[in-house]
Amino acid sequence: MERSSFGTAPGGQPVDVYTLTNRQGMEARVTNYGGILLSLRVPDRDGRFDDVVLGYDSLADYVKESPYFGALVGRYGNRIARGRFTLDGRQYTLATNNGVNHLHGGLKGFDKVVWAAAPFENDQGMGLVLTYVSPDGEEGYPGTLTARVTYTLTADNALVFDYHATTDKPTPVNLTQHSYFNLAGDGRRDILGHVVTFNADRFVPIDATSIPLGMLRDVTGTPFDFRRPTAIGARIQQDDEQLRNGIGYDHSLVLDKGGQPGALTLAAHVLEPSTGRVMEVHTTEPGMQFYSGNFLDGSLKGKRGAVYHHRFGFALETQHLPDSPNQPAFPSTILRPGEEYRSRTLYRFSVSGA
Repeated sequence: MERSSFGTAPGGQPVDVYTLTNRQGMEARVTNYGGILLSLRVPDRDGRFDDVVLGYDSLADYVKESPYFGALVGRYGNRIARGRFTLDGRQYTLATNNGVNHLHGGLKGFDKVVWAAAPFENDQGMGLVLTYVSPDGEEGYPGTLTARVTYTLTADNALVFDYHATTDKPTPVNLTQHSYFNLAGDGRRDILGHVVTFNADRFVPIDATSIPLGMLRDVTGTPFDFRRPTAIGARIQQDDEQLRNGIGYDHSLVLDKGGQPGALTLAAHVLEPSTGRVMEVHTTEPGMQFYSGNFLDGSLKGKRGAVYHHRFGFALETQHLPDSPNQPAFPSTILRPGEEYRSRTLYRFSVSGA
């Protein structure tokens, strides 16, 4: 493991980069600014290593403008309608930083703070423990929340995220990781040819502002049925109201947990045919936000000068369902004093033959 300077955050705190490398050569670079996964180098079927996540070369670019490239998101990943929720009879007001809604923790969410970082090595691999204490009232949320996220790079080419949090007042918590993937490598082309399989029989339909309508919908007969291997681009242009509302895929899928809520189960399998790279996603979470890079428009210049055009990256954000604090039918995201928030997500990389 190597540690190096990445510059200074707007508040004056020093920011570092930690480079994790396993014996097979897989490499993850992580910074304690926003817990951002800066790069992830994995081999293709010919043994060539490429970076499979989008991002920037400099801290200044992440600070200036980033659509959550590689970031840890909190306190609440995804949207909360109109930046309001009621908890134990009291209404709380949050920033509306996504049109009329609250998104990904607000104006200064967990993606824009400096985390305390402690590197480690053990029999599971090597990694980084990131800790942040969010004070009572930060971004409008009640309670002091102590969050700990552990990144582990394993010997068998998996990157594991373990989330833990405690609070001194009831508060919503929904942490996630927001990497944009492109398994072709180096963000060099769109992701529409990636072949995905999702272990999800239902999805969350949304309105035109991306807020859930309050029910779950069967994927059968819809463009959201990825229970069999299907290219991301196969149906993305269909005349479908939900695709219009999301401007593509930007929806939460309800994962089939096999009757075991909270179990670590397979959520997704992704194959990039030209390189043979395969990514599997396993999670304890009940949902996964599938985002097809709809708002990438060529205006952002990323690593090594790459221009990120429309749909040059996709995200699979494992999490609870959007707007859960206002949706009584959805699994609760409320953490109370004395309870522990725990969640695990694992991204495993391999290759498929020609």
